[in-house]
Amino acid sequence: MIFNNRPFSKKLKLFLFLPIALLGISCSNDDGTGGFVLPRTATADQSLVEADITVQNFMWKAMNFWYFWQAEVPNLADDAFALDSEGSRLYTEFLASEDNPTDFFNRQLLFNQDRFSFLAEDYETLTRSLAGISRSNGLEFGLVSLSDNNEIFGYVRYIVPNSNASTKDISRGDIFTGVDGQTLNNDNYTDLLFGENDTYTLNMADINGAVVTPNDREVTLTKQENLAENPVFLTRSFDISGEKIGYLMYNGFTNEYDEDLNNAMGELKSAGITNLVLDLRYNPGGSVNTARLLSSMVYGTNTSDLFLRARYNDRLQPLFNAGDLERNFTDKSSDGSALNRLNLNKVYILTSRSTASASELVINGLAPYVDVIQIGETTRGKNEFSVTMVDDPDHSGAPYVYSPERENKINPNNRWAIQPLIGRNENADGFSDYTSGLAPDIALTEDLTNLGVLGDLNEPLLARAIQDITGSTSKRSFSVKVPANVITSSKMFTPVKDNMYVDDVPKLDLSLLE
Repeated sequence: MIFNNRPFSKKLKLFLFLPIALLGISCSNDDGTGGFVLPRTATADQSLVEADITVQNFMWKAMNFWYFWQAEVPNLADDAFALDSEGSRLYTEFLASEDNPTDFFNRQLLFNQDRFSFLAEDYETLTRSLAGISRSNGLEFGLVSLSDNNEIFGYVRYIVPNSNASTKDISRGDIFTGVDGQTLNNDNYTDLLFGENDTYTLNMADINGAVVTPNDREVTLTKQENLAENPVFLTRSFDISGEKIGYLMYNGFTNEYDEDLNNAMGELKSAGITNLVLDLRYNPGGSVNTARLLSSMVYGTNTSDLFLRARYNDRLQPLFNAGDLERNFTDKSSDGSALNRLNLNKVYILTSRSTASASELVINGLAPYVDVIQIGETTRGKNEFSVTMVDDPDHSGAPYVYSPERENKINPNNRWAIQPLIGRNENADGFSDYTSGLAPDIALTEDLTNLGVLGDLNEPLLARAIQDITGSTSKRSFSVKVPANVITSSKMFTPVKDNMYVDDVPKLDLSLLE
């Protein structure tokens, strides 16, 4: 599980070792376990002797080497621990200062402006989540506060097909105010909705104007293990006022579904669309490469055009081949099959505050080449990318970077993984500074009293895009009575959250460190 607060209790042995700049700490042990505990020395704090620091040791070494803000975190400095026996003692006592790996990572290793790096107690759980597989009942929702008190309520955004929720009497726009008879508030919603309980009952409500009133309806939902969500949610095409318009709702950049995404674009291409509305309002991000593929499907006219350039920390940047840090638009999928390219010079993208990371990368990467008309809300502002790291220091050219082919090389006594921010992507114009989010060209917040049906011509955000495409002079009002100002959403409680990740990194020339 993620962010588990149980202390890591397995006892292993650590012998005295010295920090080595850049590559971290080399160490030895006598039992082949790969585990580490504080050495018994005359100067060591005896209360820390036998404290297990296997996980902390891995975290420090990986973060010292890869972290984007390594130079900004004093605890990660190469000279934080002197190269002598006293420094080694200080290092091991530092690792043992937090017996809980989660606390150690969050309190000791993160830059104070880092909102997105995270960790997982089991790397398999994390990697399954990155593939769109999670423990879920399939209900995707936002949480909102309408008043100054502590109470909140939820509204249904959409339901994952073939999930438990898809078999129940609940749908987009439904409101709930409680769980198992307890009214939701800022103090209890995490435990009630995202705790260990497999089954819970939602207490439903009605909304009339700005007033939310509980009713007698209840909906019982059960979380299922290994629920797979295909992010290609809806594909539609319309012929309106002589304009051929395509609509694609895409809810996550999951590379296992790249073929489905390409097929969806193929449907739109076959329909002869000349305008595209790309709905990313609930898309928190994911794979950088999938973002590149999607952008290539939209644009795709020149594969020599630069889509992104990656920036790592100042120490690592010179160790890469410059060409390895650049990614152009492409006409091929990851498996070598041809992409269905629309060759558009304008695209409409629907956004909300839940639109993040790889979704923002698409907007930013297309901007130098395509007229991007953004409709909705300002996006979340996630411009750094991460990679999954595990206790595999001997991964050639990419120490600690997870590779499924190297699972037998991961320290068997340490299943923890970290997902730290290691770089930032800039577009062809060199722009990457959107930590405050990307602002819409046409501002329009979802209305809790009129959410509409996704993919329907009357759904407000889609209707507003169509109005702009067709140049309609219709007097339809897009006023919002009760804005859906979410404080968080169900996707933020998955291991992936609003992460943007690379599947691997270019190989480093480590000889330059010698």
